[in-house]
Amino acid sequence: MGNGWHEWPLVLFTVLGQCVAGALIVTGLGWMAAKDDTANQRRIARCMFFLWLLMGIGFLASMMHLGSPLRAMNALNRIGASPLSNEIALGSLFFAVGGLWWLVTVLGKMPVTVGKIWLVISMVLGVIFVWATSRVYQIDTVPTWHGGFTTASFFLTMLLGGPLLAALLLRLARTSFNGATFASLSVAALLATVAVIVLQALSLGAIHSSVAQASALVPDYGALQILRMVLLAAGLGCWICPLVMRKQPRAVSLMAGVALVVVAELLGRSLFYGLHMTVGMAIAG
Repeated sequence: MGNGWHEWPLVLFTVLGQCVAGALIVTGLGWMAAKDDTANQRRIARCMFFLWLLMGIGFLASMMHLGSPLRAMNALNRIGASPLSNEIALGSLFFAVGGLWWLVTVLGKMPVTVGKIWLVISMVLGVIFVWATSRVYQIDTVPTWHGGFTTASFFLTMLLGGPLLAALLLRLARTSFNGATFASLSVAALLATVAVIVLQALSLGAIHSSVAQASALVPDYGALQILRMVLLAAGLGCWICPLVMRKQPRAVSLMAGVALVVVAELLGRSLFYGLHMTVGMAIAG
């Protein structure tokens, strides 16, 4: 039994990767919307460096989970047959395609039409990467992970952290941004997250192995989920409150919001790993 922090490399990798995938879509839309303002596009592209920095940190963390970086290539041995191999391959492809787009764009070598197509492909790869990550945990012998709650949670992290991170980057780039639309999307994701937590908590009571009850795997599950919701609400509030008052959120406020949301999702993902259990006698953790 535990809270899942022993899997911190995977916690970091999944949360950062999903936030980056969501942020790339929103910042990418901002970049394309600034098509008549080359200087603005250049500023946005420069600020997108932080997306690939976070993605790099996530991948470094995931390699630590392998025990030895030399084992990384072995994880690609079963592309097409293994969800883990697919996740690593698609994540690497997303990182490479998106990162290369950023580099060529920042260097000013990207043709306009090619740049738009390349960016859209990168956005799509980000969504596919999140989906592939969720498939890794669809294991029928791990009933606490196997199901729609896992997939929903991973995509909700993308919708909670991604737009807020993008709002920060666009603010740093000093570009106009229709934050209300994407803030509303994140609020809807917050409400959906509450629903997922409640429904999953109810379902845990019916899941058990021969030696343990799923609801007992994380003793403080309810309290920690409440803390997570408080952090999420506070983080999104740093973005939404200024918008309600018809003011542009300050960069400092958005930074605080991003930090709170990321911490909340790291907590939520640790609880996810803490719920690992297998059918039969064995229980991991």
